[in-house]
Amino acid sequence: MAGVITILREVRDPRQANARHDLADLLFVALAATLCGAKTCVEMAEFGEDRLDELRQMVDLAHGAPSHDTFSRVLRLLDPQELARAFDDCMAKVREVMNLPGPKGVVAIDAKSLRRGYEKGRAHMPPLMVNVFDSQTRLCIAQARAPDGAEISATLELLRSLTLKGCTVTADALHCTVDMAKAARQAKAHYALGLKANRHQLLAEAQAAFDAGGDDLPVFETRERRHGRDELRRASVLPARRLGRTFDFPDLAAIGRIEAQRTVDGHTATAVRYIVLSKLLTPRQLQEVVRAHWSVENQLHWTLDVVFDEDEARSRKNYAPENLAVIRRLALNILRAHPADQTIGRKMRRASWDMNFFFELFAQMQ
Repeated sequence: MAGVITILREVRDPRQANARHDLADLLFVALAATLCGAKTCVEMAEFGEDRLDELRQMVDLAHGAPSHDTFSRVLRLLDPQELARAFDDCMAKVREVMNLPGPKGVVAIDAKSLRRGYEKGRAHMPPLMVNVFDSQTRLCIAQARAPDGAEISATLELLRSLTLKGCTVTADALHCTVDMAKAARQAKAHYALGLKANRHQLLAEAQAAFDAGGDDLPVFETRERRHGRDELRRASVLPARRLGRTFDFPDLAAIGRIEAQRTVDGHTATAVRYIVLSKLLTPRQLQEVVRAHWSVENQLHWTLDVVFDEDEARSRKNYAPENLAVIRRLALNILRAHPADQTIGRKMRRASWDMNFFFELFAQMQ
């Protein structure tokens, strides 16, 4: 418990010196409430009132539980960079407890909209959070809001702050840019970036090279049948030297291709995807990397929406949407780090009714 509180005490308070509630105490209650299922500032205040005696075993709360207006005001004013630094320090604690080194496998980058967190009159442009997700440990290792939807620039800024030696950074076709490839390599990682028509010359060369390769290219094939769905995937890899011209992607080593065929209720759909690679992978490795990338959707975005109701969060003013988003991701990481073989939803419910389990979640952060 003390480990988290010590980290939160380093967050700079945006309020006047005569503020009634200690900032670290308030942030700890917000995090604890989120771990136990609170979705809004009102629910955080109710949690603080209901659990005041237990919470006072951990933090002072000399003036009682903060009100929902206090939670709302502080989260609106708090500099997200301050909370992001606290998130990074907490994640270092989580990795230490789990005896994990830095990320080693696929690190997936993808953005997620806070659908109801838009400012008045801007429903068409809700806040966008860029997430960096370690697919091996299923932990969110960094996140940042994309100002005015500028996902690429927010992603580049995040990568500059990370060391990802030995990892493979994956992202969709929006990020298939020279700058993104350079940022991944500067972070000491390889890249596997989706390739579509936004890089039309490279895509055309890749398609022509694969067509010329014909049936001579090695292929790795998988087939899955579940839930009335039949999926066939064929992966192949072409060395970059087989392209008809050179491109300015740093350390471009290969182009991968995934051919997917899905049959549902007798209807078949096909799709072909190309991936720009800085490392020459085998077809099997390519398919594993691509499948690992989609864990950011299944293990992070889906959980945030279904368990934490992030898509329904209506905090909109100032910094509140992104600060609450950071608290949710930290809560998810803490829940996921606990060794109990249970779903995130069940761990959250246990934390709300079993104070011993609640204490265990924080005990691992010492």
